[in-house]
Parts: sequence; structure tokens; C-alpha cells
Amino acid sequence: MSLLSRTARPADGAAPETTTTGLPTHADRGVRRGLGRRRIGSHVFLVILAIYFVIPIWWLTVAATKSTPGLFASPAFWFADSFALFENIAGLFSHQGGIYWRWIGNSFLYAFAGGIGATVLCVLAGYGFAKYSFRGRTAVFTVILGSVMVPLTALVIPTFMLLSQYGIINTPWAVILPSLLSPFGVYLMRVYAQDAVPDEMLEAARIDGAGEIRTFFQVALPLLRPAIVTVLLLSVVGTWNNFFLPLAVLNDPQLLPVTVGLNRWTALSNAGAGGEQVWNLITTGSFISVLPLILSFLFLQRYWQGGLSVGSIK
Repeated sequence: MSLLSRTARPADGAAPETTTTGLPTHADRGVRRGLGRRRIGSHVFLVILAIYFVIPIWWLTVAATKSTPGLFASPAFWFADSFALFENIAGLFSHQGGIYWRWIGNSFLYAFAGGIGATVLCVLAGYGFAKYSFRGRTAVFTVILGSVMVPLTALVIPTFMLLSQYGIINTPWAVILPSLLSPFGVYLMRVYAQDAVPDEMLEAARIDGAGEIRTFFQVALPLLRPAIVTVLLLSVVGTWNNFFLPLAVLNDPQLLPVTVGLNRWTALSNAGAGGEQVWNLITTGSFISVLPLILSFLFLQRYWQGGLSVGSIK
């Protein structure tokens, strides 16, 4: 047999086909070039996506450092000659009696009260659907799953009419109570609890004499920690960014969240000569309003990577 004879073609995933001299064949080099082009193409696509998502954040960061004239006179994506971030923050303290910071406090109240409450309900409901059999379980869960498809904006008017019957319009409860309902959170918790909490572990705890409440808190809850943090973040972010519901149910400026409050300033600035131009305060206020969300993701992301069984088997 010639020294240049080739070996048999390997199966998928095997070592590349080579000659008896140990050199890759022409076909192997073509395959490698094709794979290299695909990797380059995927990396270029990811870079484009990263730039697409970073550009608005970069613009907001740059705009927060400009005065109102600088927003229109300097390049949109670069800093102006004067750095006005601290002056803008000071303006937020003084404009309309510093009501912006009241709006920030309202957003914290609505987001964390609604987010924590929604997370508690989602954990209890998702665990119940996943680990208990009861009459009508499939039908009820189907209704919950179907409600995920309903746009939230379509429910604002019915929610307004329902809340008005109980006299809680223009109160914090008008924002907090609707925020407690999260059908997607229930779905996520049920799907996660089915795999993350083994039935054998629950049965072992019951055999050892643990009641249902103790079994849930000491066995199941530690296993659900990554899903709990995920649902909490989704609920908090959804309530923090909620705009249409507070716009419909709140009239008192002292009760507005930061999203609706900044929209009122935008309307006044768009009024032209008859309105006060506070574009610098709007951009700076928007920049400050996204910082809590960014910090929340940075500090809580480690819980997603934690071991699923930490503290549950003792």
C-alpha cells in the first residue's frame, strides 16, 4: 500500500481524516475553513446585537451629563464641553420641590411590594401545581397559562373599573394589587419545581415525620432559589417599568411613579414656548431611574449560578 494512501472516513465527531503522513486532507482543510467562517459570522452577529443594546444606554449616560442647550448643540453620542451631571442632579432636588425623589420612592414602594408579593404567590402556586394532585388542576393551570397571552394593556380598563368599585383608585393599592398577579411567574415556578424538587426527597421528609409546611421550607424552598430570584427580578422590573396602569389609576402627583412623572415633564417640555424646558432633568432622571435595575441584576446574578441543592439535604 502506498504511503500516501488515506484512512477510512471517520464518523461524525471523530478525529479529522488524515493521510498516513499525518497531514490533513484537502477536504478536512475545507471543512475547517467553513467552520471558521461560521464562527466569525456568529461572533460578528453577537457584536452587532451587543452594540444595538448598548447604544441607548450609552446615549442616556452621555445625555445625563449635558445641559438643555448642550443636548441640542453637541454631538448626540459624545459629551459636551461642559460636564453638567451634578448640576442636573441638584436641579432634580429643587425642581417642583424635589418631587422627582418622591417619584423614585413611589417606584421603589410599588416595585418591591408588588414584586415580593407576586413572587410569594408564584412560589406557592407553582409548587402546588407541580407537587400536588387535586381536582381541576389541569383546567385551572390552562386558564393561567392562557392569560399569559393577554396583553397587560388590554386589562388596564377592566382593572380600573374593578378598582373603582372598591374605592381604591388614586391610592398606592391601585398599583400594588394588580402587580401581585404574574401568570408567567406561576408557569415558570411550576416548570422549575417539577424537575428541581424530586418527589423522592419530599417522600423521605414525610416519612421522617416532617409536615407539609416544614417540608416546603426546609426541603423544597432551597432548591427553588434560582427560580425565586428570577421571578423576583422579573416582577420587580415589570412593576418598576409599568406605565399605562399607574397613568390610568393615579391622579395625585405625589403618588406617581418615576415613569409617569417623567412623562409629565416631557409633556410640559413639548409644549414649546408655553412650557418649561427641562430636557436635562428628564434625561438625568431617566439615567438615575435605571441604575437600581442594573444594580439589582449585578448583585443577584450570583444566585442563579448557585448550587441547586445547597442546604436542602441535611
